[in-house]
Amino acid sequence: MSENITPIDRETAEHYVWGSVCDGWHLLKHPELSVIQERVPPGAGEVKHYHSRARQFFYVLSGSATLECEGKEVSFNAGQGVHVPPGVPHRFANTSDVEVVFIVVSSPTTAGDRTNVLPTV
Repeated sequence: MSENITPIDRETAEHYVWGSVCDGWHLLKHPELSVIQERVPPGAGEVKHYHSRARQFFYVLSGSATLECEGKEVSFNAGQGVHVPPGVPHRFANTSDVEVVFIVVSSPTTAGDRTNVLPTV
């Protein structure tokens, strides 16, 4: 099986916007493995959710991030990463005053494998 082996970057990757102010670029979009570069401005973040099948690894390229996971907040900086196993509710957020750029690797892809966690009142 021969696949097209060529370099990819943010200029050539499929781009999308999430949370109305965040950017994502699909560096690898494959059913078995997803690699996405994302940019999150200060104060932005995602809704708490979990994936039934996908295992994820978040790796910060610049800035710092907070991952709410299993009732704890983990802060990590450029050059650091955090692993989230399947089934674990989590929320990536930028609580700093500068944008954060990171890579999220998911295996398998999270397409069709996301359940949002409703806030408890």
